[in-house]
Amino acid sequence: MSRFSRSLFFLAFLLLCSPTLLLASEGGGHGLAISPIWIFPFAMLLGCIAVLPLVANQWWEHNHNRAKVSCLFAIIFASYMLLNFGHAGWVALYHAILYEYLPFIILLGALFTISGGIYIKGSLAGTPLSNTMFLVIGAISASLIGTTGASMVLIRPLLRANEKRENKVHLVVLFIFVVSNCGGLLTPLGDPPLFLGFLKGVHFSWTLRLWKEWLFVNGFLIIFANLLDQWIFDREEKRRPGSQLEEVMQHQPLRILGWQNLLFLAGIVLVILGKGQAWGGEWPFGVQEGLMVGLTLAAYFSTKEEIRADNRFTFAPIIEVAILFAGIFITMIAPLMVLNTHGKELGLNEPWHFFWATGLLSSFLDNAPTYLTFAATACGHLGVSVEGQKYLAEFLATGGAEAARLLVAISCGAVFMGANSYIGNGPNFMVKAIAEESGVRMPSFFGYMGWSGAILIPLFIVVTFVFF
Repeated sequence: MSRFSRSLFFLAFLLLCSPTLLLASEGGGHGLAISPIWIFPFAMLLGCIAVLPLVANQWWEHNHNRAKVSCLFAIIFASYMLLNFGHAGWVALYHAILYEYLPFIILLGALFTISGGIYIKGSLAGTPLSNTMFLVIGAISASLIGTTGASMVLIRPLLRANEKRENKVHLVVLFIFVVSNCGGLLTPLGDPPLFLGFLKGVHFSWTLRLWKEWLFVNGFLIIFANLLDQWIFDREEKRRPGSQLEEVMQHQPLRILGWQNLLFLAGIVLVILGKGQAWGGEWPFGVQEGLMVGLTLAAYFSTKEEIRADNRFTFAPIIEVAILFAGIFITMIAPLMVLNTHGKELGLNEPWHFFWATGLLSSFLDNAPTYLTFAATACGHLGVSVEGQKYLAEFLATGGAEAARLLVAISCGAVFMGANSYIGNGPNFMVKAIAEESGVRMPSFFGYMGWSGAILIPLFIVVTFVFF
C-alpha cells in the first residue's frame, strides 16, 4: 500500500471510528456558522473536474491522480471543520459521509454494475425509424434503471445497428441529450440529483408530476432526431452508390444475454420503493444499503464473465465517480449552509430563476451537487433549515405550492441542462468514449456545445415560457 493510500485509509478510519458517530443520526452541522470563504475548496474541486480533463487529460485520466485532487480539498475542508467546530464538525462530516455519500454511491454502483451484465446481442436495422425507437426506449429506461444504466445498455446496440452508416455523430449526440440526461426526470432512480433529493426527503413518487416537462422535452428531441436522421439518411442514399437502405436493413436477430440482471434491477427499484414508502415501518439506516449491495453481488457473481467482456465492462468509471464524489460531498457542506443562510441575496425568487441558475451550473459542474446547492438556496428563501436529514420534506410541507414550483424548476434545470456539455453528467463522457472506440469521430468539447447551443438552449427557452 502506497503512502498516499495509507493516508487515505487513515483519514477514513478516523471518520468511521470517531466517538461522535453515535450522535450522527441527530443530523449534521447544527448551529455551524461557516464563513463563505470556505466555499473555496468545493469550488476549486469542481473547477478541477471541469478544467483538468481539458488541459491535462493524460494526467487526469488516472484514478489515483483524481483521488489526490479529491482528497486534497476534502482534507483542507475537514481540517477547517475539526479545528473550528470540534465535536460538531465531526458530526457534520460523518453525517455527510454516512447518510448522504454512502447511499448515493451504493445506488450508482448497483445500477452501473447490474446493467453492465446485460448484453444486447445482434442489432436492429440502422434506419431512422429504428434509431427513433432506440431513443424512445432509452427515454423510458432512463427513469427506470438510471441514465447511466440505460446509456450503457443501449449505446452499443445503437452503434452496431448503424455500423454501415457514414454519418453517425448526430445519433450519438441526440442519444446523450435524451438517454444520458433528459429521459431520467421521472423517478429518483433516473438521475443522481433526484436521488439526492429523495435522500433529503422528497417522496419517491413526487417526481412523477414532472411528466409534462419530461414529455415536452423528450418528445421534441425524439421528433427532431427522427427528422434530422431522415434528412441525413436520404442525403447519403443519393450520394453513395448502390442502395444504402438495403445495406442497413441487414441485421442480426436480437438476443438479451444476462437477462437475469433485469430481475436484479427490478429488485433495486423495489428496495428504493420499500424505503420511500416505509413498507413494514421505517427502515433503519443500513437496511436499504445492505439489500442493494446484496443484489449487486448476486448479479455480479451470477453473470458469465464473457457477457461483461462483450460489454467491455470495467469498474473504472464508477471508481472515478466514487473518488470524486467523496471529496464533493465533504466540501459541499459549506456552500449548502452558506446558501441556505445567504441565498436570498442572490436575487433568486421566481421558478425560472432557479431553472436557469441550476441549469447553467449543471452544464459545467456536476448536476448532483448543483441540485443540492440550489435546493438549499430555495430552502433559505422560505426559511427552512438544511441541517436536518430530511429537510426537503420539511421544505415541501412548509412551503406548499410555492416550494413545489421551486423544486420542479430546480429538478428540471439539473436534469435537462446536464446535457449542455460533456461534463454536465457522468454518462456523457462514457457514451462519448464508447462511440470513439467504435470509430465515431465525436465533436470536441466546444464542438459538442455547438450542438447543445443550437438545439437545447432554444428548447429550454421555450420550456421557460411554457412551464416556468
